[in-house]
Amino acid sequence: MPVTLLNPDGLMKTEMYRQVAVATGTRQVHVAGQVAYDAQGQLVAQGDLAGQVAQSLRNVAIALAAAGATFNDVVRLTFYVVDWKRELLPDFLAGIEQVAGELKFVSAPSSLIGVSILFEPGVLVEIEATAVVG
Repeated sequence: MPVTLLNPDGLMKTEMYRQVAVATGTRQVHVAGQVAYDAQGQLVAQGDLAGQVAQSLRNVAIALAAAGATFNDVVRLTFYVVDWKRELLPDFLAGIEQVAGELKFVSAPSSLIGVSILFEPGVLVEIEATAVVG
């Protein structure tokens, strides 16, 4: 397996993600920011952060698969969330939990960045991914 995820001693332990990813593969996969659109370009889960996180992660999985990768190969995730505040954490995590088993989601090193708006009204989250394979 080309990616090993770690939570080293001396850093806060969290189950939400790992602090470090060590990649030994040779091919990088960079997935552009994915939002909660379905295959027909319709926004899924209007006004529902959990639902949009789940759909966005499904879209990341589709993009990874197209490049021969899975969440096991991901070394970095970046989440952009509109109007982020700590009170949104349960909904955010619920979206991840909705698809964790379905996608075999692995909690790679991640950043969650609060933004005032994304490119289109109604889009609540955008997710970028970097993976290393082979």
